[in-house]
Amino acid sequence: MEKISEMLAQKQLDAYNKQDLEEFLSMYSDDVIIMDFPGNKVMTKGIDEMRTRYRQLFKEHPNNHAELLARIVHGNRVVDHELVTGRANSTPKKAVAIYEIDGEKIAKVWFL
Repeated sequence: MEKISEMLAQKQLDAYNKQDLEEFLSMYSDDVIIMDFPGNKVMTKGIDEMRTRYRQLFKEHPNNHAELLARIVHGNRVVDHELVTGRANSTPKKAVAIYEIDGEKIAKVWFL
């Protein structure tokens, strides 16, 4: 399970950095949920909302890039610590994402 989890996290990161929207989304389940942490407030629900959100992000920030600083893989969960750069009018920011894999797709994501 850990190999699949890590592979999905890496493939979605690679596609994100290429801004390849369809390849990026192909790593996620159709009913994916993206939440904040703590609190579990739902920010995005479903692949269609995710497509809209990331299409806009890629359009507005063509130089957007996430550098992987550290990764922990534990069963069906992956925790990525990233440095996000290339966003207009923004300084580099550190981010943490937790991915939960169900089957062979990312089903849930929490952003800290």
